Amino acid sequence: MAKSILICDDAAFMRMMIKDILTKNGYEIAGEAENGAVAVDKYSETKPDLVMMDITMPEKDGIQALKEIRSKDGAANIIMCSAMGQQAMVIESIQAGAKDFIVKPFQADRVLEAVRKVIG
Repeated sequence: MAKSILICDDAAFMRMMIKDILTKNGYEIAGEAENGAVAVDKYSETKPDLVMMDITMPEKDGIQALKEIRSKDGAANIIMCSAMGQQAMVIESIQAGAKDFIVKPFQADRVLEAVRKVIG
């Protein structure tokens, strides 16, 4: 069975790009979320194998959503994505339980490398 991935990004274009990379490589899209609040709800509904989470989003940012999802499910696999290669955010994400971090604009092979490393 294909591994399912929840894509969370406030930019529809980024969600489309990530979805395109993943579906072409045999992954299933569990759903999409345009902000952290929706991501937390969708995670509970869909129980994906992995979450691709943007950091900077309205309503609830990716780090807040990461912490909430991890508090509900300690085994949650989450890869953070951000246009800002800010060291502090990378460190905070990893400390909060993110499995990897991808900086935008990302290359398809970097996305796949991170996904494979986390869920195979």
